[in-house]
Amino acid sequence: SLTAQQPDNNVVRTTIQALASVLGGTNSLHTNSLDEALALPTERAALIALRTQQIIASESGVTNTVDPLGGSYFIESLTDQTEQAAMDYLQRIDALGGVLACIQNGFFQREIAESAYRYQQEIDQHQRTIVGINDYILEEEVRVPTLYVDYAGEKAHLERLNRVRRERNSAAVRSALDNLRRVCEGSENTMPALLEAVKTYATLSEIMDVFRTVFGEYMEPAVF
Repeated sequence: SLTAQQPDNNVVRTTIQALASVLGGTNSLHTNSLDEALALPTERAALIALRTQQIIASESGVTNTVDPLGGSYFIESLTDQTEQAAMDYLQRIDALGGVLACIQNGFFQREIAESAYRYQQEIDQHQRTIVGINDYILEEEVRVPTLYVDYAGEKAHLERLNRVRRERNSAAVRSALDNLRRVCEGSENTMPALLEAVKTYATLSEIMDVFRTVFGEYMEPAVF
């Protein structure tokens, strides 16, 4: 729900969403940074996102009881509606042949695309208000500092990678990757062989090449 326009508003959006999650009894919580619609978050933006959680936990009082919304007719009604809608959707998937069939025939991709299209239509037709997008628009663009990635870090990482490749035992790497390939072609648990490959300093790319060779690559079916 974050917007690139008027990005400071995203702090408010994230706070409301995080509070709603806590009130709903979430087991874990992640709060997005205000600038993530633009780029990777800056340290300042990430700190604000962290402080959002900490303020909710330490200052709001919502953690003083296990279920602060318990007994609310409106919340219980929404819960029933959500549960029923979820069950109806699962039954629809079953009727279409199950999850694997729906993956293969592109059902899920169509559903995602159609949902995104409906959402955008609602915004374009002003059936849904998004502050800063289709209402309360500012003539002058609001800018916030975005993260600058220093490519010197990439160069240093490549140098470390090349050093590892030079100094590792190449024969041990080949043996571990061959064993991983053998395990992948059979029915054994791949994790022990995978860990052994990592211990020889096989790279992620080399390990994934084994997986691609044995299992192939998944290609999403075209849905348009």
